[in-house]
Amino acid sequence: MEDSNLFLNLKGKLYDLRTPIVMGIVNVTPDSFFSLSRFKSDLVLLQRIENFLSEGATIIDIGGCSTRPGSDQVSTDDEMRLISETLEVVCKKFPEAVISIDTYRSPVARMAVQRYGVAMINDISGGNIDLQMFETVASLKVAYVLMHMRGTPKDMQEYTDYQDMVAEIMQYLSKKIAQLRLLGVHDVVIDPGFGFSKTLEQNYELMRKLDYFKMIDAPMLVGISRKSMIYKLLDVVPEQALNGTTALNMLALMGGASILRVHDVKEAMEAIRIFQAYKTAGTANYK
Repeated sequence: MEDSNLFLNLKGKLYDLRTPIVMGIVNVTPDSFFSLSRFKSDLVLLQRIENFLSEGATIIDIGGCSTRPGSDQVSTDDEMRLISETLEVVCKKFPEAVISIDTYRSPVARMAVQRYGVAMINDISGGNIDLQMFETVASLKVAYVLMHMRGTPKDMQEYTDYQDMVAEIMQYLSKKIAQLRLLGVHDVVIDPGFGFSKTLEQNYELMRKLDYFKMIDAPMLVGISRKSMIYKLLDVVPEQALNGTTALNMLALMGGASILRVHDVKEAMEAIRIFQAYKTAGTANYK
């Protein structure tokens, strides 16, 4: 991928992703797999976002529908209510913040963009659950995170049989990007979908071959923060998976990730600073 494709337009501002950025995770679902990402009050929610922004997060990703493996879908009305209530509070307190909405439903996406000026839609289903999503994103003229997944969050772990996993994921993403660009969606970010329709071993194979995705004409987001590929391997719980998360974030950066989606912004920013120093050491760009 050429450096010229490592730029992303968010709310009219062009971001240079040759230096990776961080997306902070805000789950407003009561059943988030990571206890510290659950919020009992607006005050706690706002404090969390303020911390994320002060620690260097470029994007705040807000989700109102659990997508952990085996999770049941909440209704569209319930997700709409959760997202609307959250954005009402967040956008009033942080009007300049760059907000992404983690949803696979086009009505939720449309509401969030039109009512609250959300800059990005993060769709785990790649437009497969709601077939109106691509056209909706095109009409809204916002950035779109295109993730690989098979099935739904409820049954995705039943679909882990691949002939050539990495090749199949790359083909899937490339085909979807072509569809989006025909509709006029130019700001597309790919996400290979760690933890979605992949076994633990497949997740590590995907990480090992992550640099293959540089051949796709789009910046890449990686979201492995405190996921089961870490805590199951290390025999710990998500609350003890920060060290493993940092280790994998560094591998992701070395594999070409432009955006790290995380629960722990400070640590991710430190990983990026170390990676940038490593990458530029001995060159004219070293600082």
